[in-house]
Amino acid sequence: MELAGVPSGRAPTVGRGGRMRAAVLEAAIAELAESGYAALTVENVAQRAGVHKTTIYRNWKDADGLIAQALAAHFAADVPIPDTGAVATDLRELARSLVATMTTPTGMALLKAVLSDAVRLPQVAEIKRALFDDRFRRAAPVIARAVERGELPKGTDPVELLKALAAPVYFRLVCSGEPVGRATADRAADAALAAARAGVL
Repeated sequence: MELAGVPSGRAPTVGRGGRMRAAVLEAAIAELAESGYAALTVENVAQRAGVHKTTIYRNWKDADGLIAQALAAHFAADVPIPDTGAVATDLRELARSLVATMTTPTGMALLKAVLSDAVRLPQVAEIKRALFDDRFRRAAPVIARAVERGELPKGTDPVELLKALAAPVYFRLVCSGEPVGRATADRAADAALAAARAGVL
């Protein structure tokens, strides 16, 4: 990734420590969303964060390490897991949450990174695996409760059901470019539920 000269008009400084690190990580996500992985530079991140580029190099080995940590920090936040008392509404809430997350600038930045040369970075590949593993683990109780209530067949695989729910959303985001909204989420949830009830999953 090419490093360009420091742009003029750097933002006001943000100090040191945790505040500085948060500002840099937030700036890295914003740059990734705006410019993409290939065009991201440490200088532009520094300008956006209000720090000197040497501050970044003192805290991160390189731009790739910075990107990896920025993505990890952003997606480490807890995702609310619904418990509405019915699997149909639980799955719709899960699908709507996925759509809401992935259609934000940060969500699109993650997709851009995963679809770009950044995916070759071991750190980014590991973040992607950990992200999906974490989401599946958090959402698995939704499926377990539905099985206990008799709404889904015994032996329903939570991970396969959740993959079936997410697949139509990611297809539109990554492949077809069709609009993604609440209707997309609801259709994906209904299709996954129908497959699970039919014993396919």
